[in-house]
Amino acid sequence: MLRSGTSVGANTRSAFRGRSNKEFIAKVGIVIEEADECVYWLELIQETIEHDNTTIQSLIKEADELVAIFVSISKKNKR
Repeated sequence: MLRSGTSVGANTRSAFRGRSNKEFIAKVGIVIEEADECVYWLELIQETIEHDNTTIQSLIKEADELVAIFVSISKKNKR
């Protein structure tokens, strides 16, 4: 979780400092993969907790929103 979560920030920073549009799109693709991996780990954690945890649900929602934002950014830049 820590690795995929911090990778999102590092690769976002790297994408915006990219030397070309192609490099930007590639880095954003990595961001999407890592953010989606965070969603996976959060869902796994949620399933192992026996009681309803609104904090984890909130984090899952936020991570899903980030995935959607970066998918949109990627699609707009592929044109």
